[in-house]
Amino acid sequence: MSPTVPTGGSKQVRAARKRKKRMARVVHDLTDAQWDALRTSWGGCAYCGTPATSLQKDCVQAISRGGRYTLGNVVPACGSCNASKCNAEVTGWLRRKKLDERLFLVRHYEISNELTARFGPQPS
Repeated sequence: MSPTVPTGGSKQVRAARKRKKRMARVVHDLTDAQWDALRTSWGGCAYCGTPATSLQKDCVQAISRGGRYTLGNVVPACGSCNASKCNAEVTGWLRRKKLDERLFLVRHYEISNELTARFGPQPS
């Protein structure tokens, strides 16, 4: 028996189309060099601190909430934190997970400033 192929009307397919449209509406300007610098600066998952070898790009402000892939909005996240956060507002999510909200916000500010100075201001 062959595996079932999602039809054009499945929830998964509709969600993928919706995400693709959302992604196309905004400019994403995170370069590979910036992503490498972000991973190095954080030294692991930005949220839980786990030194993960396979970190994912996570938008602090979710794309569904108006965020985009830029130097100031992307942090490295382990798969667990990225999946758990989904499109939640970051501070509320950190509180619910009992993670150190203040530490994250201070480090995010410091790393963003350092990398913006290195790479120059990003276009709006």
